[in-house]
Amino acid sequence: MKAIVQRVAQASVTVGGEQISSIGRGLCVLLGISLEDTQRELEHMVRKILNLRVFEDESGKHWSKSVMDKQYEVLCVSQFTLQCILKGNKPDYHMAMPTEQAESFYNNFLEQLRKAYKPELIKDGKFGAYMQVHIQNDGPVTIELESPAAAVDPKQVSKPERPSARNGCSGYAFTSEVYICLYVAQICESIALSEGSIPVMKQHSFLWA
Repeated sequence: MKAIVQRVAQASVTVGGEQISSIGRGLCVLLGISLEDTQRELEHMVRKILNLRVFEDESGKHWSKSVMDKQYEVLCVSQFTLQCILKGNKPDYHMAMPTEQAESFYNNFLEQLRKAYKPELIKDGKFGAYMQVHIQNDGPVTIELESPAAAVDPKQVSKPERPSARNGCSGYAFTSEVYICLYVAQICESIALSEGSIPVMKQHSFLWA
């Protein structure tokens, strides 16, 4: 699932020359649903959108408040083209969820947003319709979200192994593959020296576990 979230001063949706939905200050969310999306992705995206801190606080400090903190509105528009894969210069949409399935999924997404926030502050376009979406971007601020988030959290990545005496070489932490390569190289050097095929050189000693 992909979403383009824009902080807006105002936004509206027009279908067939008639405005069907509009909001004042808040978020406009363009949502693209993929074939692989499940309830897990849906819930993740709902949480991210509602808690995304893109507004200022009372003192004017930026990136401090979410749409819920400010009690602003959210306008959602289904946009399958976010699941586009380019084949040369031609867009391909085979990764987008089929229309019938996607409509049910999208309605569930709206329902979860309304349950988590205030129903009257969640607005919608018209699923499957040809729409004109008028967005007055505030900033501009545009953020791309993808669900699920990256599997690896940078904060949870283990730190590199600190050099130790067992490495036999200051400043580096060797893997088992490196140890094997060094061991083979040392054997080859010893054989060559014994046969007198190369000049005697200072040998490097390594401590093996």
